[in-house]
Amino acid sequence: MPPDDICTEDEITTLVHHFYRRVRRDEVLGPIFDAHIDDWDEHLERMVRFWSSLLRRTGTYSGAPMPRHVALPDLRGDMFVRWLDLFRQTTDEFDNRPFAEQANEFAHRVARSLWYGYQISHAPDRNPTEFDHVPTDAS
Repeated sequence: MPPDDICTEDEITTLVHHFYRRVRRDEVLGPIFDAHIDDWDEHLERMVRFWSSLLRRTGTYSGAPMPRHVALPDLRGDMFVRWLDLFRQTTDEFDNRPFAEQANEFAHRVARSLWYGYQISHAPDRNPTEFDHVPTDAS
């Protein structure tokens, strides 16, 4: 299946909105996101463009997420694990398994990249560590 046929824009929109609903309700991640996102509608639109660019190769996203994430204080590896758990809970809702599996793979790559970048920025003299993705009950 060609990359742009793996899912529809509606599936991406549903994924993004359901995922961030979970994030906002999460006791650990919710306060972090709420403190740094002023306009949730705009953020959700941007995230739909981001995931559409990854999953459907639409090229609708332009931006640099690393500086925004690096600027956040006190992030930890377990927060990225939690983010991935919430993401997987969301993709588990989809019957379109190729879409869900590809989205999960990209989510892991995104989380890993942001975690590495965060560590390198905050502790440049130390080797970055992996976050151990051991599923937890993040619901």
